[in-house]
Amino acid sequence: MEKKIKVLVFGSGFAGQGHADAFRAFDVDVVGIVGRTANVVSKVADKMGIPYSGTDWLQALEDCQPDIVSIATPGGAHFEPIKQAIEFGCHVFSDKPLTDSGNSALELYELAKNKKVKTAFASSFRYMPHIQHAKQLIADGAIGEPTEVECISHFNLERDIPFGWSHRKEEGGGRLNNNFTHMMSIVTSVIGEKILSIIGEVRDDMGKAPIVEGVHNFKTRRDFIPKDLNDPALKWGQSNVEWSYTVLAQLESAMAFKPVSVLFKHGGLTPRFNEDHIVFYGTKGAIYIKGHYGMGPLYIWDKNNTWKTLALPNDIVANQPKIVGDTERNWHYLVREFVKDIKGETAEPYQTFKEGSLYQKLIDLIRKNNNWTDVSHLQ
Repeated sequence: MEKKIKVLVFGSGFAGQGHADAFRAFDVDVVGIVGRTANVVSKVADKMGIPYSGTDWLQALEDCQPDIVSIATPGGAHFEPIKQAIEFGCHVFSDKPLTDSGNSALELYELAKNKKVKTAFASSFRYMPHIQHAKQLIADGAIGEPTEVECISHFNLERDIPFGWSHRKEEGGGRLNNNFTHMMSIVTSVIGEKILSIIGEVRDDMGKAPIVEGVHNFKTRRDFIPKDLNDPALKWGQSNVEWSYTVLAQLESAMAFKPVSVLFKHGGLTPRFNEDHIVFYGTKGAIYIKGHYGMGPLYIWDKNNTWKTLALPNDIVANQPKIVGDTERNWHYLVREFVKDIKGETAEPYQTFKEGSLYQKLIDLIRKNNNWTDVSHLQ
């Protein structure tokens, strides 16, 4: 009987539990889980039937002897555990962002190459079925040569969500780390992976957020918003990272003679009036997908100059893991291909630390906010 692959998960919140479920779905043995708070990680391990739990990552590597590690903590806590796991000889599956800086992300990419371990970078909304449908349509010439892409989203997040990692650059927070990584992955999956040039502007609309104890799961942080925000005893933490961004990029495409222009516009705290959307424009038509991550439905501007809804092809539907929840289903999709690759089976191409380090370099460039031209003297 073939020996089961073993995975050790770092992070006991929503992502850690989701990663564990995904690996189990593809016959990988989840041998342990590590978190920062002993009683929390112990409860999660008991609930999920994971035999080992702890707070010491290096000790867990020694005790569990995993083949793969799955990194599901905030990005600022990724560097040392990933480095230690690579040195240990483990393959690494990491959620985004890879780290909190381009240089540290590049170091991990180079180390993984040198150690000849496989890596997966989970900017995984490229696996959304309507995104895959758009990729198929554009490759088949449905809109002619692609010329332009527009990605617009407004999340209207609560300004009073408790202070935490999402508010701090050094902890992997910010909308570039946690939204732009997915958006760039989506667009490159459809248009082409080669990014030629980029320019951007960021803005911190948040300022501060209330400090509240007991928040262990990112998905439930809204439940901890203080009822009295004017309480004089309430403490506040300062944000130092962007909550809105505007980025322009040019991508090379095998389907176009000229670079394809891309607009990424995201407001984390701003309300939407119409639907968030992704649009692919071409010389002979356009494809519009509702939803910030391409949730659908998908519409095509046809030869009659009208928008027409297209159903998902059966092959794309059949290839999707049967999982409820977009985030969870996309993790399952990527884990499936990653595990196939590790086993030496034929797998679809997936993003690795190569893309993870590139995206972190791009984020560093965008955050410099030095793209402005002073025209005040012209007025």
